Amino acid sequence: MSLSINLEVKRDVLCIRLEGELDHHTAEELRTKVTDVLEKNQLHHIILNLEHLSFMDSSGLGVILGRYKHIKSLGGEMVVCAISPAVKRLFEMSGLFKIIRLEDSEQHALDTLGVA
Repeated sequence: MSLSINLEVKRDVLCIRLEGELDHHTAEELRTKVTDVLEKNQLHHIILNLEHLSFMDSSGLGVILGRYKHIKSLGGEMVVCAISPAVKRLFEMSGLFKIIRLEDSEQHALDTLGVA
């Protein structure tokens, strides 16, 4: 299965919606697309909607951590929302929830970042 990447800018927030599998075959495409959008816009936050992400490996974790570091260096925040149980377990085991906040829904994540 492949990865579907949907990127949407809402004010100063990049909403990333992923569907499918984020692995070593698809990680570079995600890294490139997100970096391009971040460089072309003055964005301060990232919301990562993983509701329809069915699988992620360490390459996927690496891409997410890299984008987290990038947005953090700009003084922003990354929020994960609507995460599937399998991917949530991977986040818990890797310790990413110690640095990345989890919200129930994309709308709630937008609200907490001040974007209605």
